[in-house]
Amino acid sequence: MARERIHQRKNLSQNFLHEPGVLGMIVRTARLRPDETVLEPGAGEGTLTRLLAGSAGRVVAYEIDPALSRRLPDRLSPARNVRVVAGDFLRATPPRTPFAVVGNIPYSRTTDIVRWCLDARALTSATLVTQLEFARRRTGDFGTWPLLTVRSWPEHGWELGPRIRRQHFTPVPRTDSAVLRITRRPEPLLPTHRLPEFRALVAEGFTGVGGSLRATLSRQRRSSRVRDALRAAGIPDDAAVGVVSPPQWLMLFRRLAP
Repeated sequence: MARERIHQRKNLSQNFLHEPGVLGMIVRTARLRPDETVLEPGAGEGTLTRLLAGSAGRVVAYEIDPALSRRLPDRLSPARNVRVVAGDFLRATPPRTPFAVVGNIPYSRTTDIVRWCLDARALTSATLVTQLEFARRRTGDFGTWPLLTVRSWPEHGWELGPRIRRQHFTPVPRTDSAVLRITRRPEPLLPTHRLPEFRALVAEGFTGVGGSLRATLSRQRRSSRVRDALRAAGIPDDAAVGVVSPPQWLMLFRRLAP
């Protein structure tokens, strides 16, 4: 039976945290308000849920594993501000009022959960335990920036939080983890009606046609205009798209947009 449970945990990418110091660090990183509503993807055995209940006004804990979700209400019974939902967090309808997301999420569903958070209009922040490499890549820690981060930058800030050693998890995963924090900006860095144009420019740049970003953007614009915009943003003429930071993209947009 124990082997079957471990096999099921691996299939669901379930790696549980029990170290009090690490759990407390996650909650502190989330910077929750006492009246805040928190959604927790993958509540597991409820260890993080208990701490969230003591820091937030209301916690909605989602757990897709039927065996775990059946036990959660009893385990969390002392916390009267927790509601357990037996089901898939990704099928949840985002609240219409401000809320936060905090969770030690299944690694295999990280990208989908991040996208869910970015699409939720009332989200204030998402504090997620992810694989270390995922968190580093999305926050530019390798010196490169992925499309998802750049296109969402005018509305969302991305922050690399503390590292978590793999030995703190059960079962022990292959790699270390980190806390990834995404915050929705109170006001976008661009007017709302210009956001689709910004995303279109970023998508064009990430096609990679021509090799360098200058070559890609010059296919539909005067080469001299693109060169001047790159220079204003501090981007070398031969720069590949991945090394261009989100603030540089904002400058490019302001220079190239009609």
